[in-house]
Order: sequence, then structure tokens, then C-alpha cells
Amino acid sequence: MKSFGEIIRNAREEKNYILRHVGAELDIDQAIISKFERGERKPTKEQVFKFANFFELNKNDLLIAWLSDKVVYDLENEPFAEQALKVAEKKIQYLKSQNNG
Repeated sequence: MKSFGEIIRNAREEKNYILRHVGAELDIDQAIISKFERGERKPTKEQVFKFANFFELNKNDLLIAWLSDKVVYDLENEPFAEQALKVAEKKIQYLKSQNNG
């Protein structure tokens, strides 16, 4: 399971793009992109879609990597993280059923 940062770094390196080029194309400071790649900073959802379009990556896959990174970042040091995720999954399923019914 690759993180958002690993995915975009691999995509950038595969295309032999330097950070400066990606930053200019996406109108995002290259230092910030470097922090995204290292997992030191989290992009916005809008920025996730910019990266997906620019690198021609599957938007859903990149969004899932970004969302999972956010969850892990918030829960990584919590002793009840796994139990909380199970309860959250049930809550999401419940809310979806309420919205579809």
C-alpha cells in the first residue's frame, strides 16, 4: 500500500520531471510538493485531483490513497484505532442506507 506521497513521487520520477517543473505546471510551490512526497504535509482534495490529472493517474485510486493517509495520520497512535475504524465503517454504511432509502 503506497501513500499519496509515494504515488506522486513515483509518477514524477517515471516521467523524469523535476519538482520545479511539476510545481510550475500545477501552480504549487516545489517545496510544498516535496513535503507532500515525504508525507510531511497533506494536500487539499483539489490538489489531489490536480496531481491525478497532471500525471494521468486514476483519480479514485489517488483519492483513496489520500483519504487513507488522512485516517492513518489521525489514528496511528490511538490504542483503539482498529475498533474505531470498525465502528466508523458501520456508521458510514448506516448513513448511506438512510440517504438511499
